[in-house]
Amino acid sequence: MSELRLLQGNEACVEGALAAGMRFFAGYPITPSTEIAERCALRLPQKGGKFIQMEDELASIAAVIGASVAGVKAMTATSGPGFSLMQENIGYASLAEIPCVIVNVQRCGPSSGLPTSPAQGDYMQARWGTHGDHPIIAISPSTVQEAYTLMIRCFNLSEKYRVPVIFLMDEIVGHLREGTEFPAAESLELYERVSSPVMGIDKHCYQVEEGEWAPRLNPFGRGERYNITGLIHDEGGFPTNNKATARALISRLLDKIDRNTEDICDAREYRMEDAEIAVVCYGGTVRSAMAAVERARAEGARVGMFRPVTVWPFPEARLRAWLPQLKGLIVAEHNHGQMLLEVERVARRPARMIGRVNGTLIPPDEIYAAIMEDNV
Repeated sequence: MSELRLLQGNEACVEGALAAGMRFFAGYPITPSTEIAERCALRLPQKGGKFIQMEDELASIAAVIGASVAGVKAMTATSGPGFSLMQENIGYASLAEIPCVIVNVQRCGPSSGLPTSPAQGDYMQARWGTHGDHPIIAISPSTVQEAYTLMIRCFNLSEKYRVPVIFLMDEIVGHLREGTEFPAAESLELYERVSSPVMGIDKHCYQVEEGEWAPRLNPFGRGERYNITGLIHDEGGFPTNNKATARALISRLLDKIDRNTEDICDAREYRMEDAEIAVVCYGGTVRSAMAAVERARAEGARVGMFRPVTVWPFPEARLRAWLPQLKGLIVAEHNHGQMLLEVERVARRPARMIGRVNGTLIPPDEIYAAIMEDNV
């Protein structure tokens, strides 16, 4: 039987993580994500899990990686400055193929910025924050309910493709309170990590089975031992300078995301069936956009909303399908124009930008005015 609770977005994402099987959290308090650490400290011991407050964000992501290698579903949570500190180890987890979930409740930046104010300025950092070509998945919720359900999806994708997944929240959703439905546990679809039947230090631990995209690495916590490194490695896990091996490894890491976008990518359309103008937005900006769309529709404007849920990889096929009928594109986001670059890349045409970088919300009136200006 499902259960309904009044929760904050930050609280709901913890409950979703617990439902997905998360049993380890390491983190450092930082506004506006601190409630996530606080709820993990309360709830994890109740589930037989472990909570550790680390000395900083570098140690936090390192501890999460260690827990995951031992076979435990693990996550951390932070905001902009802490997310920056985690980038090197996010790259390490990408290359070593260690599943983990990183929640980034975005706030105004750069540097310490406006700690308690909303922003979406980490959009590009979520994809390109660590150096080198690397695979990444990033998901952005727009409601407290989605903070619960999409967190489960984050863990499923992380375990399936053995990749770090970024839960790209923002202060708006993180501190919003709404009624949240908890589905019955038996109704949840959970992906559990696949192990290898082969044991031993001499095996090819990074060998990928035919028809699969990620290796079956056994947890260290079950007595398995193999080499893990941040260097380019062969199928045995040991460093190599072989150029063919390097190319094959990096290509496979990228391909496991690029060739599975149909499984990974998700987007939601609102009143797009006859739209000639589309407002593209995500996360906490969605509510203002929906209100603007409804007001403009009432005055005869044929406008809809396109919302990427999986923000990386960008759901370009879904957006591209609507382009033939669209005369105008409006991108609304709480930054100086980051998703705008992706929208214009996919559309191959300019889009109108509505941005906000001063820590205040984009009001529906501003989006409505842009719609009506384009509706000529």
